[in-house]
Amino acid sequence: MDTIGLLKAILLTPSLALAAFTASNVYGGELISGPMLGHQSHMEGQIWLETQGADLVEVFYREKGTIGPERVWRSENPVTNKAGVQPMLAILSLLEMGKTFEYRVVIDGVEQEFDYPLEFRTTEQWEWRSNDDPPDFAFLTGSCLYINDEPFDRPGTPYGKGTEILLHMADTGADFMLWSGDNVYLREADFSSETGIWYRFSHTRRTPDLQPLLATMPHYATWDDHEFGSNDANKSFEFKAVALEAFKTYFTNPTWGEPDNPGVYSKFFWGDAAFILMDNHYYRDDPRLDPAMFPDKTQFGARQVDWLKQSLLHIKDLGLYPYKFIVTGNQFLATVGAGNNSHHGYQRERNEILDFIRNHDIRGVVFVTGDVHHSGLYRQQIRPDQWVYEVTSSPLSSGSWNVEESDKAMDPAVVQGTLVGTQNFVQVELVGTKVDRKIRIKCIDKTNTERWAFTIDPVELGVVHDAD
Repeated sequence: MDTIGLLKAILLTPSLALAAFTASNVYGGELISGPMLGHQSHMEGQIWLETQGADLVEVFYREKGTIGPERVWRSENPVTNKAGVQPMLAILSLLEMGKTFEYRVVIDGVEQEFDYPLEFRTTEQWEWRSNDDPPDFAFLTGSCLYINDEPFDRPGTPYGKGTEILLHMADTGADFMLWSGDNVYLREADFSSETGIWYRFSHTRRTPDLQPLLATMPHYATWDDHEFGSNDANKSFEFKAVALEAFKTYFTNPTWGEPDNPGVYSKFFWGDAAFILMDNHYYRDDPRLDPAMFPDKTQFGARQVDWLKQSLLHIKDLGLYPYKFIVTGNQFLATVGAGNNSHHGYQRERNEILDFIRNHDIRGVVFVTGDVHHSGLYRQQIRPDQWVYEVTSSPLSSGSWNVEESDKAMDPAVVQGTLVGTQNFVQVELVGTKVDRKIRIKCIDKTNTERWAFTIDPVELGVVHDAD
């Protein structure tokens, strides 16, 4: 076979494409993707990166602006997975709180070069200090990142619509990113094997326009069906344990499920807000089950629902986090045109959660969701002095549709003027003093144009602070 014929075969044959992928760097170590900032805490910083063919990976770091000796994290002979790459997580520990650190990455003795600074910041302990005013902060949220890969894609017009939006996101100055599902799209050739699943996660992660965003802010994530398995997959998916392991390897949540109940669910705290990440697939009953015949039909599973309730009660008791963002892959409050995959198709469980929030006086609740290839803001009143909101953000790069002229525009829960049916992301800011806090939300499309903005007064969420 001549050279041209070989190249054509690689492009058209998945097995040869994978072979080319895994053998692209036989003669030395190189950086494939990252670095990505992971979970940030008071005394730790996490840096994720992926190499290929490396024997020694080093991360040198020290407090920014100092000239003392650097500390170093090392990985010797990092493990190569089934896709022929070496994802790894550097956990930098015993750091001083509220400080900015700079770092550099060295692979087999060669320092890597970047067009952006490599920095991270540990959490400042603001609680019970000075006047207890929380810090202002902003986060991004989005879902549905489809990266074209011709040998594996379905024939026809490419489904991925470009990735320039990721560069705009990196320039926002936000503090962290919340991925709300379909962050990776497994194809038919992927979810049929362990190798395929690992390949797809790595292929998506190495997207060039994604790299600045990964390095600019910490990242937290939950999943939806497309990185869990096939479209609308339920808990019967035969490789779900592999998908979970891949997800845990490529994202850096602080925890993963519970010791005796696997999953991607977790929680973390930022400023005066708690963020609860839910797993809507590992224990998911099929959406087509008739709830009249299967009254216990669930997305989360009874064990995880109990964990959510216990988490909400504990966060309330702490008294420091009046705002609770609950992140899940499918829409929660939407009713019109929502389909069976949303929680509208699991109404018993949805009602159970909303009833718990109301009956136990849990204030300041905002759901963060994705999946539906459009963005929008929703709300539902659960008591005379309290609304629950939902921010839906989708898609980042996959296909979209004309939601503005659909039945979904008639949903009584939707905030009029907030439906956007093109590629976009959402930025959420918490700003102001403890007694004069505001939640500012804006939706920005792939051309970096603001499509809508909305401000939630905490009073709407039932949060009222008395001035000291």
